[in-house]
Amino acid sequence: MTTRLSKNLFKTMRLLTVGGLAVLMVACAVPQKDEAVPASDSKYVADISWPQEEWEYSSLAAEGFDPEPVNQFIEDLVAEEYGRVDHFLLIRHGRIVVEKKIERDYAALAANLEPDELLTPNFSNPIYNYDDANLHPYYQGTDLHTVQSVTKSINAAAFGIAIDEGFIEGTDAPALPFFNDYLFDKSDPRKERITVGDLLTMRSGIEWNDKNGFGSETDSTYALENSKNWIQFILDQPMYAEPGTVFKYNDGVSVLLGKILHEATGQRVDAWAQKKLFSPIGIDKFHWKITPDDEADTEGGLYLTAHDMARIGYLYLRNGLWNGKQIISEEWIRRSVTPYNADASSKASDNSTEYGFQWWIPEQTNGSTLVFGGYGLGGQRILVFPEYDVIAVFLGWDPVAEYWKASNAFQTTVLPLSLKKPE
Repeated sequence: MTTRLSKNLFKTMRLLTVGGLAVLMVACAVPQKDEAVPASDSKYVADISWPQEEWEYSSLAAEGFDPEPVNQFIEDLVAEEYGRVDHFLLIRHGRIVVEKKIERDYAALAANLEPDELLTPNFSNPIYNYDDANLHPYYQGTDLHTVQSVTKSINAAAFGIAIDEGFIEGTDAPALPFFNDYLFDKSDPRKERITVGDLLTMRSGIEWNDKNGFGSETDSTYALENSKNWIQFILDQPMYAEPGTVFKYNDGVSVLLGKILHEATGQRVDAWAQKKLFSPIGIDKFHWKITPDDEADTEGGLYLTAHDMARIGYLYLRNGLWNGKQIISEEWIRRSVTPYNADASSKASDNSTEYGFQWWIPEQTNGSTLVFGGYGLGGQRILVFPEYDVIAVFLGWDPVAEYWKASNAFQTTVLPLSLKKPE
């Protein structure tokens, strides 16, 4: 569907008023330069802000944007031109320049679903009933929003800290020794050759059926979330390829990574992340689904606010540094957002998106990553644009629609129109 933004691409667009759509554009004083900013950031900006308990606010114009394309984009979001987005956050230089929260009556939407529109009609585990408006997208009436598979990217951040601190030898470490308490078929020697890095890059070689989409009776993720022993279910899956050779998106391997972190550190992922990742960057409120075998669901079970999703993006934008303290090594950040899959099977439908350590890389040129992000079912996105010093966060709940359209439009059209590329 052609949006009004594309139709009016070169026409004059009216400015958005605060009273009309309640976009937060508050001018603030520019703080002094923080000397702890890595040298690699110096090409972006001279002055940046570090969020404290709250983010600092600024305006589009003050941070170098042409407001008109962004304001038109917000109008399109409200009109559902790109699907059902409920929260959009735009940050540059560490300051929020646009925040638009769109109220959606998810309870009414869920109540009006026809039987053939239900995403999870036969779930035995109630916390995975995606048609329950008390659990999705917001958790029990709070502002904690499901981030779905963005959980994978955040778990990878926590995992990197465990490697940095020596709890896990590295990405070449074999994966199966972490599962010695489980009995499963090891007759295929390829399974023994799976490394931690193979799991991180979705090149495990473990079969995972997603041909007919989530919710179908043949879908492996649907079966996983209905099972009582997640780890056993995943380990029982057959091999289809030599590890490290073929990309295949697999929710199960992200669950295995969570278990490895638990085994290596002695702390379940939610506790480890709270101590090592969330608290150091100011995230003090979250919810994490717990699986029937008492593990944190690291394939899609995390709930965060939009502001705290942005903190994760900002930590990665700043190469693992947070206001003078290195939370994750710069080396782990670099490796996480480097493409590992050159074969055609690693590409998404736009034939350009590649994959790092549980982070998607939709744009990279000559070895330089221009955009990377965490992607989740239903429209959840953290997008990081290092060359622009920009973070964009999208939250929504449109799991059976083309929920990626809003973030794609922002990346490919709105940002290039509204912000000049740095020299």
